[in-house]
Amino acid sequence: MAQAKVFYDRAGNTLTVWFGDPQDEYICEETGDEVILMKDKAGRVIGFEKLNFSITQNFVEVKRMLPG
Repeated sequence: MAQAKVFYDRAGNTLTVWFGDPQDEYICEETGDEVILMKDKAGRVIGFEKLNFSITQNFVEVKRMLPG
């Protein structure tokens, strides 16, 4: 199973998750739900960024999403 790369930017209040190589990012698409999808050249989603994310408010949701 491939590992995801997770980055939390406290100053910017963003959570960024990469499923693929960030260098393969070709285009971004905003979903309208404060989520930006990062896609490769073939249009596959290789990551996403959640805007206005606060670790104190969303910690329980993130913990539920993690395996284990």
